[in-house]
Amino acid sequence: MCRVLGVSASGFYDWFERPQGKRQQANAQLLVRIRNSFAASDRTYGSPRILRDLQAAGETCSVNRVARLMQAAGIKARHKRRRLPGQLVSAVHSVAPNLLERQFLASGPNQKWAADFTYVWTAEGWLFVAVVLDLYSRRVVGWSMQSTMTAQLVMDALLMAILRRGRPEAVLHHSDQGSQYTSEDFQRLLESHGIACSMSRRGNCWDRPPRRSGTENRVKRPI
Repeated sequence: MCRVLGVSASGFYDWFERPQGKRQQANAQLLVRIRNSFAASDRTYGSPRILRDLQAAGETCSVNRVARLMQAAGIKARHKRRRLPGQLVSAVHSVAPNLLERQFLASGPNQKWAADFTYVWTAEGWLFVAVVLDLYSRRVVGWSMQSTMTAQLVMDALLMAILRRGRPEAVLHHSDQGSQYTSEDFQRLLESHGIACSMSRRGNCWDRPPRRSGTENRVKRPI
């Protein structure tokens, strides 16, 4: 390498073994604080905002120095999340009646399952999370996570619940009338495992199981 670059070996080793100067040491310490501020901002702060954090902590530096260190370290701010993920519009295939009828108590496990999904913000952006809840123990027995809001999202959660619970029979599955639950693929999955389908009525939020209702949530029950 020295021959190719046209430098002496002694000069290379002198540079290689030379300790860091005061400026390099100060930059290394400043970079640690920059990384901390950047992580605390959920990776959304650029050099101006990070500079304000540093100055508030008593650090004296310029925005150009902060920007230069961030660029050298590959630290690049991303756009802060503003807009929630959009709803996918698809045709409704099959709407089931409300068989649960707000009877949110169960005398044993694997009798009544309630399903829903939501979205959460992660380091990868918005992700959708689907869950299946056993109304007897109020435990999540199946779940899945994807970047898209498709029928496969809720199908994977249901399949996990079926496999983890030993393929139970005579289960009532309750959900809203979302297109993922009314899709033909999801309905066929329910039918193939002998699971009865129940859906909330439109505009009736009380048809959904409450998060906490009565003393049954304070009684320790088996899975």
